[in-house]
Amino acid sequence: MPLRYMQREAVDAVFGYWSENDGNALVDMAGGSGKSLTMATLAYECVEQYPDMRVLNCAHREELVEGNFKEYIGIAPFGNAGIYAASLGQRNSRAQVIFGQIQTIYNKADEICQVVRDADGKIISSNPIDLLEIDEVHLVPELAMELTNGAVVISDDEKAQYGRLIRDLLSINPDMKIVGFSATIYRTKSGRLDEGEGRMWDKCVYTYTLTQGMEDGYLAPLSSKGMHAKFDLNGVRSLGGDYKPGELQKAVDKEEITEAVVAEALSWSAGRKTALWFCSGVEHALHVRDAIRRHGKTCETITGDLKLTPKSVRRRIIADLKSGKLWGCTNDAVLTVGTNIPNIDMIVDMGPTKSCSRFVQKVVRGTRPVYPKGFNPDGPRVTKEDRKAAIANGPKPDCLYLDFAKNVEYHGSVDRAQPRVAGSGDGTPPMKQCPTDKTDINGKCGCDELLHISIMTCTACGYIFPPNEEEKLTRAPSVTPILSTEKPWHPVSSRNFYHHPGKQDKPDSVKVSYMIGLKTVNEWLMPAHTGFAKSKTDRAWVEMGGKRPFPKTVLEFLSRQHELLPVAEVQLSYEREPRFPDIVARRYGTANDNVPPAANDNHLADWDRDEIPF
Repeated sequence: MPLRYMQREAVDAVFGYWSENDGNALVDMAGGSGKSLTMATLAYECVEQYPDMRVLNCAHREELVEGNFKEYIGIAPFGNAGIYAASLGQRNSRAQVIFGQIQTIYNKADEICQVVRDADGKIISSNPIDLLEIDEVHLVPELAMELTNGAVVISDDEKAQYGRLIRDLLSINPDMKIVGFSATIYRTKSGRLDEGEGRMWDKCVYTYTLTQGMEDGYLAPLSSKGMHAKFDLNGVRSLGGDYKPGELQKAVDKEEITEAVVAEALSWSAGRKTALWFCSGVEHALHVRDAIRRHGKTCETITGDLKLTPKSVRRRIIADLKSGKLWGCTNDAVLTVGTNIPNIDMIVDMGPTKSCSRFVQKVVRGTRPVYPKGFNPDGPRVTKEDRKAAIANGPKPDCLYLDFAKNVEYHGSVDRAQPRVAGSGDGTPPMKQCPTDKTDINGKCGCDELLHISIMTCTACGYIFPPNEEEKLTRAPSVTPILSTEKPWHPVSSRNFYHHPGKQDKPDSVKVSYMIGLKTVNEWLMPAHTGFAKSKTDRAWVEMGGKRPFPKTVLEFLSRQHELLPVAEVQLSYEREPRFPDIVARRYGTANDNVPPAANDNHLADWDRDEIPF
């Protein structure tokens, strides 16, 4: 299979970096953009140029190990390649290109490098690894190793598996090249892998983003919604930079919340063929699965517990998801990486996380495209516009991300998400000031008491602070979009059509009023006009479900409004006039009914708003 341009550029960037530098290189490629094929090509071209070279590709999940091996065999069917992973039942340590699982090989450097030592432990002979490729490199423990005067030492944990493997391999071959691949080249606590003191990685030599993948038509578009059902995370402590798992599950896994979340999520599931549900713990995943089944949907659960989900069961569930036999699958965050199920078109996130990489990895499970049958996205004359059109008209036009966890609000749009790295600080404890003007217990007027951030009741006047909104998922849905280029969607509680008289001999028009929260937003449709105004109205009429022929007058439009679909959400643009936003897109659902308007439109008019804005 010929490489796509970003895969070719990534391989060339690694070779270009090594031609001038001896450092460890990073490759940042969006999920679904062909990272496995890129790694396979890099390994293949290395052994093609240097026949005696040996390569070790290392990953932490058996699905990744197996997938990376298959990609390599796909381009080198007669290559000397093997798998070293206990979970896959293979321990090939002598192949030229080895695909290993870190849990199996972390202490097998001597075996893999065929080391022979003398009585004093000195190396007599070896067949060393020359290139180490690490998949999902963000999972390598922080400061796993560092070079000090040419010696390799483990700096955080003597038992760190990646640190031990790298140390042992470099002790056998100090000239070994290391390259890391990931869609998220950062950690929650320390930020980017190629920044900071004591970093293991010297430079990110190539980046291919989610936005580029969607613009090229190689990744499916994403859309998101902030949901109404809520979790209360007050009191949930952190561990290792993320929520403490046991406390998080206890806060989230409540029957009434689960029922509300499942019901709301399923209200958006019409037309969605495969749904992946991220939960907060094994018990939570099982309870959510049962709730989904009660609503009549087929659903299974995959966990990291082999007693609950043996390998054979896990493989069957994934196969059923891929074939469409199974609609949904809940999991306790074990499917964030190594999951290639292209037809996932709905992701329900019930797992709040402070880990930016975990958030991004969840979302990109839905970005793999499904092109129409017979369409070749890599055809010789196929353009990116052709690919995007094929996705839009195919079985998976986009993937809907339902954000019950409020992860989008916490981390930001997925294409610009970066970890929140703690600053150095000055040792001053976090404080807040009481906002009331009540009389305190000493008779002083005006409180303004300074308190530690954790205190919820003022010790001076008794004022009770409201819950921290950053830690509480409220009933107000977030409008933070999943992509930075996407305008937020706003729920519509009602829509009404009114006859709007024309001014200065202009034809009459239809004023459409949308109630968004406590605010009314208007748009004007002009069935009696000509030119662009008429064509715009006709397009809107068809989009909203109206039948042909198009209405030619305002009276005909109003009399036929029952043909139109109810509008559930709209997108607004403030670019033309900040005070009066424009309706730029609509989503349809069951948010309102098209009730015929009253005989007149006598209402408290805002004459400035009633002006047609052009």
